[in-house]
Amino acid sequence: MIDTSPIPSPVPQKKSNFFKEVVIFGGIALIIVLPIRFFIAQPFIVSGDSMDPTFANNQYLIVDEISYRLEPVHRGDVVIFKYPNDQTKYFIKRVIGLPGETVQIEGTKVTIKNATNPQGITLTENYIAPQNFVTDHVLITLGQNQYFVMGDNRGASFDSRSWGPVDKSLIIGRPLLRLFPLSQIGIFPGESLVTNR
Repeated sequence: MIDTSPIPSPVPQKKSNFFKEVVIFGGIALIIVLPIRFFIAQPFIVSGDSMDPTFANNQYLIVDEISYRLEPVHRGDVVIFKYPNDQTKYFIKRVIGLPGETVQIEGTKVTIKNATNPQGITLTENYIAPQNFVTDHVLITLGQNQYFVMGDNRGASFDSRSWGPVDKSLIIGRPLLRLFPLSQIGIFPGESLVTNR
């Protein structure tokens, strides 16, 4: 006698295997992406015109968070940091004065006095558009691990002239990539144009 009953089909495993692969892929992606996001690079959107024309409002940047763990901050670097008086806010400015230096601003002239130049050197700030200079009167000597920062658009920048220096511990990093607008995509945008370091 011939058994004509249908042979039972094997239980399909494709759906469960696909789900398992998605979960594993997602886990691996998180293991790779999260450390990069929190310790190496993070996004930053420029807010305001204080760095115009170097950086404009709403430009999208990727911040390099690793370099300053390996090398010092230099004069002329553009840095992203936590605002000293409210560390929930992030600012972008250019480093003008380094630890231990005296920063003197008279009119539009910025003079730096340090151990190498006790009589002072006057900065040549080619990154400032002629219409963005303003008259100031500032004299400050920086402590250990303190930096004096200003925006490239001096008339529209709320910076160390108003609230003092930034401690090294508050500096997050520097712009690594400008991703938006597409017409201005670039690596290390805002690189220093300071003639006298």
